[in-house]
Amino acid sequence: MSGRDPITLADVLAARARIAKDAVRTPLVPSVFMTRKSGRDFLLKLEIAQPVGAFKIRGAANAIARLPAETRGVVCCSTGNHGRGVAYAARARGIKAVVCMSSLVPRAKVDGIRALGADIRIVGRSQDDAQAESSRLCAEEGFVEIPPFDHADVIAGQGTIGLEMLEDRPDIASLLIPLSGGGLAAGVALAAKAINPKVRTIGISMDRGAAMVASISVGRPVEVEEVPSLADSLGGGIGLDNRLTFDLCRDLLDETVLVGEADIYYAMQVLYHEECMVAEGASVVGLAAVLSGKVALPEGPAATILTGRNLDMPTFTRIVSGKPVTLGGTLLEGRRYGA
Repeated sequence: MSGRDPITLADVLAARARIAKDAVRTPLVPSVFMTRKSGRDFLLKLEIAQPVGAFKIRGAANAIARLPAETRGVVCCSTGNHGRGVAYAARARGIKAVVCMSSLVPRAKVDGIRALGADIRIVGRSQDDAQAESSRLCAEEGFVEIPPFDHADVIAGQGTIGLEMLEDRPDIASLLIPLSGGGLAAGVALAAKAINPKVRTIGISMDRGAAMVASISVGRPVEVEEVPSLADSLGGGIGLDNRLTFDLCRDLLDETVLVGEADIYYAMQVLYHEECMVAEGASVVGLAAVLSGKVALPEGPAATILTGRNLDMPTFTRIVSGKPVTLGGTLLEGRRYGA
């Protein structure tokens, strides 16, 4: 990792103690439907049950808990869920929070962050644009930045998910991890492989604008065009000056898989109709990879992480009803589940 001190399982264990008052230990539950479809015991880690509706509270709370007591304000860029986590953890400690987002972030996520007391800045049409504003506030106005993924404390906080999963089911053979900037994938893979080096870790993203997958394929961080997606939480770049998550994901992920918008659409329907669960498109990419046949699972139990439930409900209603939805200027045709 470029000569930097490595993040270890000890860091993840320390993070678990720090975030105990902010994040809950979420259930790991079996899916009868996905077990039948995959031919493996198939488990769902319900991060949709977190107080802010997403796993991001873990990393944000760990990073903020380690700030000096005199810290007055924090800032971040976000595609939605990280902003919620930062706003929630900052408010609990009486710290001002500013969240920078692009115009591509759904309105429901913006409103959810504002409801937690954070100031909102909408900047540009990409996470890179939002990141530039976050960096400016840090440099010019003295805020402390809480990055969404490329930060040791954030990675360790997300790693507590992998720790819990392997504690609950030590026999897990494969982990299907939603992959974006890599904070979740790096943390979960790090913790899981520290406990069981044989566990297979599979990073999964959408096939449009998957920055980490593109970067791993060429061996260095690269920029990608950010486009609308049902998995909008997986959008954004990883930063050309990425310090941690690129190396960790490259070294710890055994495989990366891309799924299409139609695959994500169908998986959202499956989760709703078969499990009665509401989750974002980013949450279901693990299911999508299996249901579309784009990943081959090894023998033994498989598990994925339902990362968040913060979505636009009118759009979700159209999806579970099998109606078309619009992504940017593209109409995504659906089909009624079970038809």
